[in-house]
Amino acid sequence: MSLYIGVDFHPHQQTVCWCDTETGETKTQTLPHELAKVSEFYQSMPPATVGIEATSKAIWFENLLAETNHKLVVGNPTLIRKKATSRHKSDKRDAELILNLLVKDEFPTLWRRSSANNQVLEILQARLNLVHQRTKIYNRLQVLAHNFGLPKGRMQSKYFQALVKELKTDEAGELQRRQLFDALEYVSKQIVELEEWLHRKVAVDEQVKLLMTQKGVGYLTALCLVNTIGEITRFTKPTKQVAAFLGIEPLGHESAGKSKAIGISRAGSSLARYLLGQSANIVARYDVKFKTFYKRLAKKKPKPVAKTATARKVLVKLVIMLRDKITAEEFDQRGRKSERCSLGSRSEMTV
Repeated sequence: MSLYIGVDFHPHQQTVCWCDTETGETKTQTLPHELAKVSEFYQSMPPATVGIEATSKAIWFENLLAETNHKLVVGNPTLIRKKATSRHKSDKRDAELILNLLVKDEFPTLWRRSSANNQVLEILQARLNLVHQRTKIYNRLQVLAHNFGLPKGRMQSKYFQALVKELKTDEAGELQRRQLFDALEYVSKQIVELEEWLHRKVAVDEQVKLLMTQKGVGYLTALCLVNTIGEITRFTKPTKQVAAFLGIEPLGHESAGKSKAIGISRAGSSLARYLLGQSANIVARYDVKFKTFYKRLAKKKPKPVAKTATARKVLVKLVIMLRDKITAEEFDQRGRKSERCSLGSRSEMTV
């Protein structure tokens, strides 16, 4: 007989509900998140399927269940709540509801990324946060340079930084300058360390190398997409479903014969959308087809809308490359062949 445990998980405590295999009686218990007590409880239970709602990250809890030979499944909280038979809500009721759905095999399980995927995404987000911090430091140094009377310059260049360091200033200005340059050196060193770690991941990932054959798509965007999407084979219609999964598909509102576009859903990874947008800007510079598409759309729509549409078009190309395991050049050759075929059929019709 399979054992199931329903867990209403909170940051500082959890309420567990399980069915006693000997008596058939349902039991409920609230566990404060003290590692020793939680570990003791799960070690006392035979291997079971543990169900929780998708809430915050709980890496320690996932590792604990793996050590105690339990299987963790995560469910869609919205769909779980819809299956509740009562409008009353409590930790005990929620844990019992999860247990009931697990027993009836109606638990709305969500796909989850592997631990390796999550590690890459966490490092990518950490790098992005540090880059934003470095930009703020550059901006503050630029203000300092203006206060010193320097002409406009590129703060990222070593030459301009040397000019700022050589200028004479008062005690307060000297203190600010020294602290800002120390912070810049420290943050830049951290970014380099994270980028070295990411480059090692690129070297062993063939899918990332495949996406990087598209000019304008760098290792950051390729790593983010591959580790966010996961196995492309899990999508039945990847060109549409991946865009929806990343929250970059357009939404519309239609009622009584009237329709209105309300932008993209933003339901997926904000990091993936950001990096994809940055790459789309570069792709549109070098790829004639994307450049033509963007310019044509920018004449009729606001530029942010045109940029988002271009990013979605780039994503569709990258998804097809992943699905069919082809490079960007092979993808473009397919397009040229189909164009020649269509032109040939037209000429035959006019003869």
